[in-house]
Formats: sequence, C-alpha cells, structure tokens
Amino acid sequence: MTITTATAPRKRLASIDAFRALTMFFMIFVNDLVLDIRIPDWLEHAREGEDRLGFADTIFPAFLFIVGLSIPLAMRYGQQRGFSKGRTVWNILRRSFALVVMGFFLVNYEEFVTPAPGFVGQFGFLLIITLAFFFIWLVYPETWPVWKRWLFRGVGIVALVWMACVFQGGTPAHPMALGPHWWGILGLIGWAYLSCALLYFLAGDRLWLLGLFALYFLCVSIAACSSLGDDLPLRWFTLGGSGGLSAFTMVGLMTTVYYRRMMEKGKTVRALGVLAALVPVLLVAGFLLRPLKGISKLEDSPSWILICTGISIGCTVILAYVVDLKNKQGWYRLLRPAGTITLTCYLLPDIHFAILKLLGESWRIPEALRTGWIGVGKSLVFAFLIVLLTGVLERKKIRLSV
Repeated sequence: MTITTATAPRKRLASIDAFRALTMFFMIFVNDLVLDIRIPDWLEHAREGEDRLGFADTIFPAFLFIVGLSIPLAMRYGQQRGFSKGRTVWNILRRSFALVVMGFFLVNYEEFVTPAPGFVGQFGFLLIITLAFFFIWLVYPETWPVWKRWLFRGVGIVALVWMACVFQGGTPAHPMALGPHWWGILGLIGWAYLSCALLYFLAGDRLWLLGLFALYFLCVSIAACSSLGDDLPLRWFTLGGSGGLSAFTMVGLMTTVYYRRMMEKGKTVRALGVLAALVPVLLVAGFLLRPLKGISKLEDSPSWILICTGISIGCTVILAYVVDLKNKQGWYRLLRPAGTITLTCYLLPDIHFAILKLLGESWRIPEALRTGWIGVGKSLVFAFLIVLLTGVLERKKIRLSV
C-alpha cells in the first residue's frame, strides 16, 4: 500500500545529521585556514608531492561518504511519499545537475581575470554567481504563485548567463572562455552522487552487488595510479571524478543499507561492532597500497581512499553509538543547521569572502589575527559564526532545494 505524505513523516538518522554537521563545520574551518599563515602543517592539506595525510585531507572524503549514507534514506522517504520511479530518477538528475553547475561556475571564478576597470571583476563575479544560485534553487513559499517563483528563478538564470558572457579567463595574450578546468568540490560531489544514486536505484539493497560496485571504483583508482593507467573497462562510469570519489560515496551507501537492516532486526550493537572491525582492515590495506602514489589527496591515491574510508566509518560508528543508541543529541544542537541545510551553509562563506574583497584591503583582518594558533582560533570562530547564521536562515525558511 502506498503511504501518502500525510501519513509518512520523514525518519532521519540523527547520527548522520550530526556527522554531516561536524563535517560541514570543519570544511568551512579548513577552507578559511587557507587565508591564514604559519599554521601547523598537520591541519593543512598535504602539498603536491608529499606522502602524508593532513586533517584537511580527510574532510572532503567524509562529505562524499555522508552523501552515500544519505542516499538510501532519501530514496526510502520518496517511496513513502508515493514517488514514481520516473520522479525518483528526475530528482537524482535535478540534484546532480544543480551541483555540477554550481561547481562549474565556482571553478571558473578561480580562473577569472579582471577585465577593464569599472566592469565586473573576479569577486563581483563570485558574488553574483553565488546569489544567482540562491535565486534559482531557493525553496520558495508554497503560497507564492508559480509565476512569482519563476520570476525570481529567471533573475538567477539571467545572472548566470550574463556572467558566462562577461567571463574572461587566461591571459590577455591567450584569453579563455568558461570551461571545466576541473569540477570543483560541488561538481565532484554531484558526479559521485549521480553515479552512486543511479546504481542504487537499479540495485536496491543488495549489498553484494553494491560491494562489487565499490570494489570496481577502487580498482579504477588503483589502475589510474599504476602501470595499467586509465585502460580499465567502463571507467567512464566514474563520470566527472576518479573512481575513488565514487568509492567513498558507495561505501557510505552500503554502510546505511547494512546499518538500517540490522537496526530493523534489533541487532544495532552487532552492526556497529562489525563496522568497527572494518576500520583497522581498511587502514592496514591503505598502508599496504602506499607504494601507489603514497597517501595523496591530490593524486586520488588508493592509500588515501582506503585510509579516509576507514576514518569515516570509525566516525560513523562513534556517532551512531552516542547519538542513536545513547540518544545524546544536545551536544551538537548549535551545529545542527550545518547538517540539515548543508548546501546553504557551504555557500555562505563565498558571499562573505566576495563582499570582503570588494570592500578592499582596509577591511581585511589584521595579520596578527591570521597567524599561527591565533589564526586557527579565528578560523574556528568564523566557521561557528557561519553555522549560527545558517541557523538563522533555517528559522526564516531560507534554504536551497538541492
């Protein structure tokens, strides 16, 4: 029997929201650290050619893992609301498209060269495209007529088209138009979500089949870092990213399928024990594969993939025990908005950064507050303030639909 929206309240796993909130908080934190100087190396991304894992190198994998954790729950919620298969696929395509478009424009902002004085510069470009994202993908009130919603969306679409027209990259001698130099964080998330969500749509909760997909994605990464190169069959299915990025998402997806299945059987503790036992296995496997490009986020190395997957599963186990089993949720109350309207939270620092740059150097935080551990503290405070602002927007029902 189909369950209607009125009789099917959404069931969330609070531990996933907690994990997502923490991860987004630390993503804002490590992104802000880039503006600081002389901070501890272990907090930063490993540099090109370095064989090590910085704290910042674990955040993006954790977010991809969480994307996978959320997919089965989102699809089950859609089924409870009576979504058809066609609508489910449409939702997957719509979300993926939005993330890829946002990532595409944000990457090109990094390549922007300021044109003639008085015209839109690099940071004006960043501010306009970010505000356009809100106009296009904002959740508008149900009471608004359709024409009014599309009027605002149209403003956002026109703004993006305008920015595409005025964009100027490269050098004066070799100008460059908009292009996918790489897909950016949001774009890579979009591609990984697209491939894994479609595979889950086709395979359902068959763990053995999902496991084969995850193994294949890992093999693509191993091949890319070895003498096999990119010759593995069907490598195209990793879409815009390496196999490793899809592997993070697929393993997260499998984790939710297994955890939910065991919860429904009343074997939650056993499930957490099995997942915890996987952590050292993945860490050891990661170190064994270290000869293939080392532990390197920039190389998407198999070692980095396996070690970060182990860390993410370990975090999932700890949070599931604390939040789901012990029902201790008050500790992350202030961070919760980062876990419920995450994309909104992610984009707010871009608006802040663009406005700060447009105001000029006189508005820049003094160097003394951006140096060493004082700078680290400043970045933590900044991340916390962004999350608090996200909470204000959530209460005002200002959030993106992606």
